[in-house]
Amino acid sequence: MQMQDAIALITGGASGLGAGTAARFIEQGARVVILDRDEDKGASLAEDLGDCARFVRADVSSEADVQAALKLTQAEFGGLNVLVNCAGIGLARRTISSRGPHPLDHFETVIRVNLIGSFNCIRLAAALMAGTAPNEAGERGVIINSTSVAAFEGQIGQAAYSASKGGIVGMTLPIARDLARNGIRVCAIAPGIFDTPLLGSLPDQVRASLGAQVPFPQRLGLPAEYAQLAQQIVENPMLNGETIRLDGALRMGST
Repeated sequence: MQMQDAIALITGGASGLGAGTAARFIEQGARVVILDRDEDKGASLAEDLGDCARFVRADVSSEADVQAALKLTQAEFGGLNVLVNCAGIGLARRTISSRGPHPLDHFETVIRVNLIGSFNCIRLAAALMAGTAPNEAGERGVIINSTSVAAFEGQIGQAAYSASKGGIVGMTLPIARDLARNGIRVCAIAPGIFDTPLLGSLPDQVRASLGAQVPFPQRLGLPAEYAQLAQQIVENPMLNGETIRLDGALRMGST
């Protein structure tokens, strides 16, 4: 599938990896709907990106919100070819600590946003994609999920986050097999340590220390590099059902 004239919905698109992906897709000739809970950032980014961008405020775990975002996508641009799931939250908490057991509602919240939210967007977007005419290669759509190296090497305090990201890895292949008959490909990207707003609040020396853990290149990953891989997944028809690590050969320790 070519980026030129593609129509993409990017969740968590107001900042970080999602914003970088939105900018690159539009540079390559796509039209983009940015879905995010942050109305100020999302609307501002869509305005900066120009006529090929729209913003919709939505919670990825809400069926009604995502359906409304898809209706806007269809009304504004005429359909949907690409879904990039970048929305997610993190929460660090030990299983037991001096404060007691890990709060169950915190665990449930992370699972609901990261894992259930991703599947909610997948199922609804796939239904819209399946109703479109295929291109000459038989493709109707591409879905890209965002997981994390924490799915494989979760650190202390990452039980909820790692479980949510591991679930995304686990469902990517079966969903790709399921949607193959509809001409829809599904892949996942597992970033390592990236320069996103979550790390932006850390002191420079801490950020430098994190970057130095990466074998090569010894720095934080950039949203533009995530976006580059997302574009390559869209454009390469043999990429399907795979989770691709994007981490500079990083393997996380326990802490």
